[in-house]
Amino acid sequence: MVLEDGLVYEGYSFGAETTACGEVVFNTGMTGYQEMLTDPSYAGQILVPTYPLMGNYGINETDFESRQIQVRGLVVREYCLQPSHWQSTITLHKFLQENGVPGISEIDTRALTRHICSGGVMMGMITSEMTSEEALKELKGAAKYDSVDFVHQVSTDKPYEWQPGKPVIASRSSEPSASCHSEGTRRPKDLAPSLSLQAKALSVAKGQRSNLHIIVIDLGLKYNVLRILTHLGCQVTAAPCDSSSEDILKLKPDGIVLSSGPGNPVLLDYIAGTIKGLLGKKPIMGIGLGQNLMGQALGAKSFKLKFGHHGSYPVRDLATGKVYITAQNHGYAIDADTLKGGLEVSHINLNDGTVEGLRHRDLLLLSVQYHPEASPGPQDNVYLFESFLEMVKGGQR
Repeated sequence: MVLEDGLVYEGYSFGAETTACGEVVFNTGMTGYQEMLTDPSYAGQILVPTYPLMGNYGINETDFESRQIQVRGLVVREYCLQPSHWQSTITLHKFLQENGVPGISEIDTRALTRHICSGGVMMGMITSEMTSEEALKELKGAAKYDSVDFVHQVSTDKPYEWQPGKPVIASRSSEPSASCHSEGTRRPKDLAPSLSLQAKALSVAKGQRSNLHIIVIDLGLKYNVLRILTHLGCQVTAAPCDSSSEDILKLKPDGIVLSSGPGNPVLLDYIAGTIKGLLGKKPIMGIGLGQNLMGQALGAKSFKLKFGHHGSYPVRDLATGKVYITAQNHGYAIDADTLKGGLEVSHINLNDGTVEGLRHRDLLLLSVQYHPEASPGPQDNVYLFESFLEMVKGGQR
């Protein structure tokens, strides 16, 4: 593996023996590599888990967060060739290999993490086909992560209603051959994987369903957002990222969720424009990139974090003083000094003081930079979906 600053790491190839280029980021989670690999917020990135052993429980047919592997490559200290778990159907090596994604092992991932913490995120390349000199030359000519609209690559093409157990419309992919639904590749048997234990606890009896219609604008959504909303009694429809405000309102939503997603929010003014057309018309919840774009629609600006937040981080709710351990995956944060027009900070990151949540004095808005849907955990923040639905019900009165 070669980094754009010239640092070279040598290791052993696993997964697909090919070349991949992307922004190198690290994740602090101990488990959940399958959810990480299939999280669309990692599109365009090479993932470095800091936990030293990956693949020990294999890959199963339920823990998919999208239809395909989203990362460009995987860097690990050690991967397990003989996983042990009753749900495992395939090894991590085989999963990456069948989906055309390269991995490299026997890398000192903690030293690499320290290097990224010191120098900031940077582009990198994994290759088993080129020398380090050739790879560095190729890397310097590659498109920078910040210059690419990855949201269009991972969003759905057309609206679809989430119905557990039934196929959903294929998402866009710049590399269809890497899709979990391409011929010859592994894919989940059930496209609506089973709920987490906490999500199951939130399920409602059929006679108690709210019948609220929630539109989720797909900026790179994770399936667990759809699962949780469905099991809280909602009819849930996912809509493409390039939908206009008129398109969204024609679907007759009771509330709107802006999903998380990959890339630079500065490139997504077309989505911020859609949000502007929805403000004040329906209650809105933003998650991750959805928060960045909600802030952008209200005049706030985002900035790039030095090395991003990927994994588990402590967050304080300023209204209650409570501290939650949150699942995070973002490289940009809202600049608190640019908030105006009634927009206020509701949550902060206790590690670096960055904005982790927003509220508005007048509009029915709720947003967080982290992932209340978890997958992988921790799952302390599923309650935020219930809070949003209470806001939606209140807006109907």
